[in-house]
Amino acid sequence: MSRYLQNLKKSHLEAVRRILRYMKSTLGYGIMFKKGEDCRLIGYCDANYAGDHDTRCSTVGYVFMLGSGAVSWCSKRQPTVSLSTNEVEYRAAAMVAQEITWLV
Repeated sequence: MSRYLQNLKKSHLEAVRRILRYMKSTLGYGIMFKKGEDCRLIGYCDANYAGDHDTRCSTVGYVFMLGSGAVSWCSKRQPTVSLSTNEVEYRAAAMVAQEITWLV
């Protein structure tokens, strides 16, 4: 939502209200770890090439799971246009490498 702060429309405010209602309804949720559960740290990443139709920039994202709970995640639009799908995937892998260095 933050990318639309300079040019807010009614549809953006309605989306914010939906997000706030969802957050209010999930206040009791949390990460649960069960005794004996496999607690390995596993990471996943993905990228889409030129997915933003306005800027042709790509979006990369990752999630790290500890057991069955997400402990770190990110979805970010790249600031520059990539020349290939391989370049976007390498950027996503680099982003994951930076995060795993911090997590471990």
